[in-house]
Amino acid sequence: MTGGVQTLLVANRGEIALRIVRAAQELGIRSVAVCSEVDVDSLHVEHADSHVVIGPASATKSYLNVDALLAAAEEAGADSVHPGYGFLSENAEFAQRVIDAGLTWVGPAPEAIRQMGDKAAARAAAERADVPTVPGSDGPVSGLDEAREVAETVGYPLAIKASAGGGGRGIRIVANPEELAAQVPVAQAEAKAAFGSGEVYLERFVARAKHIEVQVIGDGTRAIHFGERECSLQRRRQKVIEEAPAPGLPDSVREELTASAVRLAERVGYSGAGTVEYLYDPAIQEFFFIEMNTRIQVEHPVTEMITGHDLVKEQLLIAAGNALSITQDDVQFTGHSIEARLNAENPDFDFLPSPGHLDVFRMPGGPFVRVDSGFEAGRGVPPFYDSMLAKIIVWGRDRDEALSRLARALDEVEVQGIATTVAFKRRLLDLPEVRSGDYHTTYLEDMLRAEGSSDKEAT
Repeated sequence: MTGGVQTLLVANRGEIALRIVRAAQELGIRSVAVCSEVDVDSLHVEHADSHVVIGPASATKSYLNVDALLAAAEEAGADSVHPGYGFLSENAEFAQRVIDAGLTWVGPAPEAIRQMGDKAAARAAAERADVPTVPGSDGPVSGLDEAREVAETVGYPLAIKASAGGGGRGIRIVANPEELAAQVPVAQAEAKAAFGSGEVYLERFVARAKHIEVQVIGDGTRAIHFGERECSLQRRRQKVIEEAPAPGLPDSVREELTASAVRLAERVGYSGAGTVEYLYDPAIQEFFFIEMNTRIQVEHPVTEMITGHDLVKEQLLIAAGNALSITQDDVQFTGHSIEARLNAENPDFDFLPSPGHLDVFRMPGGPFVRVDSGFEAGRGVPPFYDSMLAKIIVWGRDRDEALSRLARALDEVEVQGIATTVAFKRRLLDLPEVRSGDYHTTYLEDMLRAEGSSDKEAT
């Protein structure tokens, strides 16, 4: 069943690397971990069948080093590469290098990565697939004069977005012509420095929007969806808590939303797992395409919990040359699932990263609680990479049960040696807006800003 995928190089680290290793082992695929010099004793290395050290601690010299990764694949006799998420997972050049080396790339074709990675091109593809897009420029704007013309048509507020951006980065919000004039050249310079391209485009900024995304999987010809996820609780445009299905979403909107994601995936000949992301305006019950992530998502476990399908296994099977083995009718949805990310950060000091030694690392248990982590007690948390320690995922028969179960699970967490966000995440669950599902993409930032102002006034 796994064809040319017999020995898999996992080009990542931490919990997602371990997650991929486990899926591969269940399919009878030999797994090869890669690691930097500081990650040699990591759990993903321990669980893999073999490992290759690819460089020093710096990500640019290890996990982002394409030559080192390809050399590791050759050394280990790997026939395939899974990039996980982050690092090089959405790098079309890396995907092409893998393919040119005669290896199987576990992901969409480089052409699809390029098209969906360029936000302006992705928007054009969405429009061709009859997927609603946020009103804005037809593509990158050439300069301030064109930006002003777009603004006159679309109106304010506007979002200036880097065409090559992603993950919530490369976005500036402007409320009037003066801010537009000031921010367009700054945004272009930042985009050039951060992404290698200074192209920016404009979109209408949807206030109090919800961030809803749809999980799709395709085989290059046919695609199906695995439902939607609610990801509106965000800080600095990074997701904090995710859940599935999206609370309060009308069934008619859900059907249109998921159908549009499948149309887009089939239109671009998508192969593998991907996520189509939208802004949803509850006031008018309309949704707008914003981007497509051409990889597995951090929050994919909530989808697995309500569908019973292993998305990473599906990635591997499709990469091995198999057509989709299931139809849309085979995907059934049961209950509700919520995920909280546990990070090595200190909320009392503006979420400053908190690397160090895990003297105690006790994760929750009990029925319908899943923990995805690349750490355990006695191991170190290096300062060189993402701060996520674990994902705590729960399932309930309904949203209320899932919320109660997640609260109980977070109460069981005990970490000593470093600061974490567990108390902060637990506090969020008691907020009335979170309990009711009545929150939006700027809700958390607004709350933290208000609390910060109150603290300053008190002092």
